[in-house]
Formats: sequence, C-alpha cells, structure tokens
Amino acid sequence: MKGRKQKISEKETCPQKNRTESKGYVGGQTFMRITENNLTDNNRLEYGMLEFILSPSNLNAAYKQVKRNKGSAGVDKMELESLKDYLVENRKELITSLLRGKYRPNPVRRVEIPKDNGQKRQLGIPTVVDRVTQQAIAQILIPLYEPQFSSYSYGFRPRRNAHQALKKCREYITEGYDYAVDMDLEKFFDKVNHSKLIEILSRTIKDGRVVSLINKYLNAGVQVGTSYEASEKGVPQGGPLSPLLGNIMLNELDSELEHRGHRFVRYADDMVILCRSKRSAERVMNSIILFIEDKLFLKVNRGKSQTVPISKVKFLGYSFYKRKGEGRLRIHPKSVSKMKAKLKELTSRSNGWGNDRRKEALRQYITGWVNYFKLADMHNLLVKIDEWYRRRIRMVIWKQWKRIRTRLANLIKLGVKKSKAWEWANTRKGYWHIANSFILSTTLTTDRLRQAGYVFLTDYYRKVRVKT
Repeated sequence: MKGRKQKISEKETCPQKNRTESKGYVGGQTFMRITENNLTDNNRLEYGMLEFILSPSNLNAAYKQVKRNKGSAGVDKMELESLKDYLVENRKELITSLLRGKYRPNPVRRVEIPKDNGQKRQLGIPTVVDRVTQQAIAQILIPLYEPQFSSYSYGFRPRRNAHQALKKCREYITEGYDYAVDMDLEKFFDKVNHSKLIEILSRTIKDGRVVSLINKYLNAGVQVGTSYEASEKGVPQGGPLSPLLGNIMLNELDSELEHRGHRFVRYADDMVILCRSKRSAERVMNSIILFIEDKLFLKVNRGKSQTVPISKVKFLGYSFYKRKGEGRLRIHPKSVSKMKAKLKELTSRSNGWGNDRRKEALRQYITGWVNYFKLADMHNLLVKIDEWYRRRIRMVIWKQWKRIRTRLANLIKLGVKKSKAWEWANTRKGYWHIANSFILSTTLTTDRLRQAGYVFLTDYYRKVRVKT
C-alpha cells in the first residue's frame, strides 16, 4: 500500500495550529467491506438518512465514482490504488465511527492553480477515503435538493450544462433585455458562512447526524505544507460535496431573484441578471448587493461587478450581441487570447515533443475548445487564427529540418526546383519569417498539413456547427 495508513480512533481530538502531522484528524475514515462490484454489510441498521448514506449500494456507487474521477492523494498520501484494500481492512471501524458521531475528517491538502487574471485559485484536496464519504453524502442529498433548485441554475447539476445557460441568456436578449448586471462574488467558495449554510441545510435535512457530519467537513481545516490552518469559513473546492453545498447556499439568492421577477442565469458562482435598461440594471444591482451581503453574509466584489450593455459582458467565456433583433453569441476577447496562448504553448519550437505527441495534444485541445465554443458566431475569427496557427506549425517543421541537406532534400520532395531549394536551405532568416515565406506556404500547404494529421479550427467548427 502506498503512503502512510490512515488511523482510526473514536477519541475526540482538538485541532492544534502549525503541526507537522495531522494525526488528530484521521479518526474513522474507512467503510464497509468492498469488492469491485459490491459492498456488503451483515449488520441490520435502523434507517435514517445517515443509514441510507451508509447503505451498501450507495457506498459502492460512491467508491466507483471516486475511482472514475481519479485525482491525487490527500494529506495522508494514500493513493487511489490503495483505496480498496484499505477500506476492506477497516470497514467496521468506519461504520462504528460514523454511526457514533466520532468520525473525524482529515484536513484538506491545499493546492493552488493559476487563474486567467494571474491570481491563483485555492483547491482543497480531501483524502481518498474522505472523498468516498463525501460522494456518498452527495448522492443522497442531490435527489433531495434538485426539486428545490431554480430552473435558472445550470452549474454542477444533473443534465444541465453551460450551453443551456448561454442559450437562456440568448433567449432573454432576443426578448429585449439589453443590459446586464454582471455580478462577481468575491472568492465565493472561500467566503461561505458556515453558520448560515448549516441553518439552510437544517431546513431540509432532518437527520442531525448528517448535518453534524457535513459541519465536521466544513471545519476539518487545511494543511499547507507542514502547517495546519483552521477553516472558520468557506467550502474548499476539490471535494465531491463542495459544488452541491455551493448550489444550496446560492439557491437562496436564486429564490430571491425569482420572487422579485428578475431574468437571470446562474452557473455555480458565475451569475448575470438581464434588464431592459441601464437604470433598472443599476437599481437591481444595488438592491441585490444588500441581500447578498446582509442576508447571505457573502462578499460582492464591487470593483468587478458592473451594469453594462450585453455586448460588454463576459459570461462563461462568451459575450453577446444582437443581429436583426435576435440575441447572438460570440467569443469574448479574453477567451480568444487564452486560446492563442495555449496554441502557442503547444506549438513551441523548444518543448522537445515529437510530431505524434504534438499532433495529439493539438487535436485534443482544438476539438475540446471548439466543442465548448461552438455556439458562438466565429467562422471569420477562426479563419484568421488558423492562418497564424499554420504559420506556427510550419515554423516548428522548419526548425526540425535543422541541417542544410535535410532542408534541401525535403524541399525538393515537396516540388521545389533544386536551385531554389538550395537557396532557401541556406537562408539565415529567422524561423518565424521563413514560416510565412512563399516557399513554405506553397509547399507545406493546408492540405498537406491536414494529410499529415493536423486538425484545424475552421474544419472542426464547420463539422460541429452543423449539429447545433
């Protein structure tokens, strides 16, 4: 088994600051006997919600989902490969610990990932065993909360996605809602008030043991390097429960907006409210900020929140415009810049990749990117980007033909006369300049690059656009 084993204890422990080990947080973190296809438990349980969470079928489904999701180890360093054996060995201790209320989650492991604006998003990675328990809780709570959620909420919900949210925005714009309240919640997942969230949960969850268990997860703390930090507020992103808890909290905002009759769309903590005029948008923003901060105890980033025409909104990477009175979608300039930066990285002349690896990486990125942005009107934009992208590919190929004799031989194979091929094989001009030359443009043509296995944005866009 890889990594240090999690310890199980039914003793109450209190967190200590700045510790190098997290032994006080590892109580009760395994569960019933598991096989790859079945969970078994011979004990009869008196059923409440907690018992449904711990039922064999639910735990087995949770275990399989965690395996499918993959992911890295938490603070105990246990990898997914060791999960099954560990759970088989320690099933009784976890069940007893959970039912008696002695379960103690480990702190989450702090991970930072870069954001588009240069800042970093903080993730909290639970241990693999904690992820199974959280997944088991989520599987029971999702069917309970789904009927309560707003039909205008699209993030992290079954059978709902970003494209549906964007189409709803487009529908509102066609109806004449030309201004938007672009609301930015400041570090939402880091600012969630635990007391308010527990209050909201208690309205629906009548099994106090489940509420207590969720509260323990909220207060499990964060391990940064070798030191421990208490988590007095926030819902750490990275665990199976955090998207659901975020939706439960923000459903309060959805209900308020619906009660007031506003047109809005929310995807997780990204939200836009559509209005008919700038004045009404400003009035809505001022009143909603008061609700968010005074009732939900969240923080609105006033510097980023704004009331603007729909053409200046950035929502889920898209922007909006109208043509002949119809709402339309286009790509926001920041999304274009991010895409070009990624293509530049994948076509770097010095990353040491072979052609097969580069083609596959480009294929995966381009198909994924176009599939997400296929709702946008962007054919003319992609034509220009493809021209730049092909030039970068030719630059990479030219660099691979390092030697004069290699360049000479390849140019002749591509149909260049020997005298002209010799001239260009000996050129001292830079790679980027040569990549746009007449010689390479007429030899390393689009069709030849296509035949070599390169995927182009316009080609794939035409293919998927027809289906939308």
